[in-house]
Amino acid sequence: MFKFAIPAVAALGLIAVAAQSQADNAAVEGGAAPMSWHLSHEGSMAKLAYGMANSDQLALMMTCEPGQSQAVVYGDVQPASPRLIKASMAAAAIDPLSGGLTEESRIPLRDPALQKLARRGTLEVEGEAGHFELTASGDERRLVSEFFAYCGTRAV
Repeated sequence: MFKFAIPAVAALGLIAVAAQSQADNAAVEGGAAPMSWHLSHEGSMAKLAYGMANSDQLALMMTCEPGQSQAVVYGDVQPASPRLIKASMAAAAIDPLSGGLTEESRIPLRDPALQKLARRGTLEVEGEAGHFELTASGDERRLVSEFFAYCGTRAV
C-alpha cells in the first residue's frame, strides 16, 4: 500500500507547486505595464521613447537637440521611411545595457513619417517582426508635440 501512496502524495505535491507557480507567473505577466510613449530630457537633449515606463525595454527612441534638423533613432524598430539614414557604415559599438550591437540611424525631423506622428499620433515602423504602427494616446500626443517643439520643428 505504501508503494502506491508515497508516489501519489509526491505527485499531488508537485501538481500543487506547479499550479501555484503558474498562478504567480500569470499575476506578474498580467500586472506588467503596456508600452507607451515617454519624453525625457538629459542636458540639452530631448528623448522621445516608445517602451516600458521606467525601464530599459524600449522598442524605439529618438533624440534631438534644439536647432537640429535631424533626430537620432535607436531601437529594435525604425521609422518606415526611405529618408532614414544609417549613421555609420563601420562596425557598431556594443550597447552596455543590452550587450548587443547599437543601431543608430538619423531621420530628418520634417520627414513625412515623423510629421504623421506629430499630426495624427501614428508612426509606421519596421523591424524584425515586420511592418506595423505605433500609436500615441491623447496625453502621449502632447509629449510628441513637446518633443518636436523642443527640437525646433512643428508639424506643418
